[in-house]
Amino acid sequence: MDGIRTRFAPSPTGDLHIGGARTALFAWLFARRHQGTFILRIEDTDRERSTQESAAVIIEAMRWLNLDYDEGPFYQTHRFERYQEVLQQLLDSDKAYRCYCSKERLEKLREQQMQAGQKPRYDGHCRDLHLNSSEPFVIRFKNPAVGIVTFNDIVRGPIATNNNELDDLILARSDGVPTYNFVVVVDDWDMKITHVIRGDDHINNTPRQINILQALDAKIPEYGHVPTILGTDGKRLSKRHGASGVLEYREAGFLPEALMNYLVRLGWSYKDQEIFSREEMIQYFDVNSLQRAPAALNPEKLLWLNQHYLKTMDKTITARILAHELQKRGIDFQYGPELTEIVAMFAERSKTIVEMAENCRYFFQEVQYNAQALEKHITPEILPVLAEIQEQLRLLPHWEKDVIHQVIKDTAQKNSLNLGKVAQPLRVAVTGDTVSPPIDITLYHLNRERVLKRISQSMVNRSV
Repeated sequence: MDGIRTRFAPSPTGDLHIGGARTALFAWLFARRHQGTFILRIEDTDRERSTQESAAVIIEAMRWLNLDYDEGPFYQTHRFERYQEVLQQLLDSDKAYRCYCSKERLEKLREQQMQAGQKPRYDGHCRDLHLNSSEPFVIRFKNPAVGIVTFNDIVRGPIATNNNELDDLILARSDGVPTYNFVVVVDDWDMKITHVIRGDDHINNTPRQINILQALDAKIPEYGHVPTILGTDGKRLSKRHGASGVLEYREAGFLPEALMNYLVRLGWSYKDQEIFSREEMIQYFDVNSLQRAPAALNPEKLLWLNQHYLKTMDKTITARILAHELQKRGIDFQYGPELTEIVAMFAERSKTIVEMAENCRYFFQEVQYNAQALEKHITPEILPVLAEIQEQLRLLPHWEKDVIHQVIKDTAQKNSLNLGKVAQPLRVAVTGDTVSPPIDITLYHLNRERVLKRISQSMVNRSV
């Protein structure tokens, strides 16, 4: 395909939710797959709800996901002069008109239509009056009275709408501010958008927008409407299902690569493949393979993917993310193992960066003992064994994993204990709890001074 131009056009009224992020991802992938252009447009004409802070959050979320855009961000509030120009063009060509109907008249009309069992819609009262008064007015589009609007939805297939089901859409309010359906048309026209990939909540807008584009003799883009994401209960995704904003997932310790991989599989597939690199997503993405059925959120699947990336990504990259997470917690990691070593030790034991940061605290901070673990494992019978291990570790000429392991193994055999009966009390003594990487690796990375100090500390605490 030549000259592909897609866009992502969020409204800055809150965070970038994962539904919007998935739409952006599909539009981005389609552009990248065909060496096209991906445009970011901020649809901020809703002045009461739109904020610059929300726009900044959306841009930050896209940056975190590495959804780079080629043009933009364009702000609709910066283009009002252009919208006024097109409004005048439609008025001059008798494809739009001024409507002076009062709020009271419209409310009465709506009430009458509903009582008659009709779909509420404007009755075209001012359509052919050609009024030009000083009274307040809105500008309405002269929607074709007859005919059918048809388009072949990339996801859903052929869709047809009778024009008699569409009323004369308001293009500009009485304060002069243009409406959503109008500015979207002008923007897509000016920006030469070839493919519009968006949520299916916009599907009813498409026939209206096509009619306006035709009135402007503009080229009609191809449209694809992706189904919504459902929660675990099968209902439309909302706050009650947990984190919904993209940056909330970042704060919860998810990696952008994992979230991207997860989102791309919500409504698209390639054979039976589950894990996709960024390059593979671009290589295999086919817009015609987008699924019609809604996809359901599966938190466990996302956690599985996140752990996969924790285990397989370049450890230096993961270590930088972990460093940021530790800094947020006020943990000084300057004196302790290299963070790449922490990643190597904990990737198999952590599903998120947050979990990893919590799990590795004892490598950098004073140990906090779990009272139940201390009572269960640091028993009076094991105290002499711990003291013996402590002395053997003190005398080691070299602090190495294999010799540490041998000390623990020899001490267990000498006292007729299996290795676990020695390793677990030792683990509690040096980490404060019952879960850690293999005990010899844990001791090695804690360093000799800390290990000896903590064994003494655990024995004192247990004796108190």
